[in-house]
Amino acid sequence: MISEAYRAFYSYSTGNQLLAIYQCYERGLRPGPINTYPGWQKLGRHVKKGEKAITLCMPMVKKRRKNEEELRTEYVAEGESGTGPTEEKDKPYTLFVYRPHWFVLSQTEGDDVNFPELPKWDKGLALAILDIEEVPFECMDGNVLGYARKREVAVSPLSPFLYKTLFHEVGHVELGHTSEADFTDGEFTPRSIKEAEAESVALICSESLGLEGAETCRAYVQSWLKGEKIPDKSASKIFAAADRMLEAGNANQNEKNS
Repeated sequence: MISEAYRAFYSYSTGNQLLAIYQCYERGLRPGPINTYPGWQKLGRHVKKGEKAITLCMPMVKKRRKNEEELRTEYVAEGESGTGPTEEKDKPYTLFVYRPHWFVLSQTEGDDVNFPELPKWDKGLALAILDIEEVPFECMDGNVLGYARKREVAVSPLSPFLYKTLFHEVGHVELGHTSEADFTDGEFTPRSIKEAEAESVALICSESLGLEGAETCRAYVQSWLKGEKIPDKSASKIFAAADRMLEAGNANQNEKNS
């Protein structure tokens, strides 16, 4: 499902990819490129009568108004003189909301449209953009497949799934685990939420790019969770880390941005 979602909706976040694919499955829609109603019109296509829009999660910047007490406290803390604070009373913040504004290609009719090919993923580019260095593997323990230290990762040449292991170790870095301690991973890695998070990142990236090792990822995640569900906070971190990794290695997108 993750693989199909990535191929159909790769320009969207991982969370929105899965949200879109679930709705397609539920409603019997053929997964494919999605766009808004006016977006399809610009491409020479129109939404079929009676079609229901796909819902995605989108960020909205709002302004939270500070009360007078907060403004007065800030003003006094700054040691300013005068009659009172003059700064803006509105403080911006980001709110995530669900909106039904998108339609899948199969819900539209009209002109043929040429869509860009699935982007190629470049490991070297991804590591450079994420500011992570891959260093030579120097661990002598035969059970260890990889490790992460600060912003460095190493993968054993004996790992049966080199990319899966790389994603796991980079996941540790992007999830903030290596800012607390070094990690060494192998068959006997301690069962913990942090390991489940890193392996979940590896699962999403491996499945999205159609690489081997996903079955192993699922088994490891299940064993580390010990039957428990992934906490919502961990899920948010996992999706964000996977998004950064996939986007950083998107050679087509980064070439376009440069």
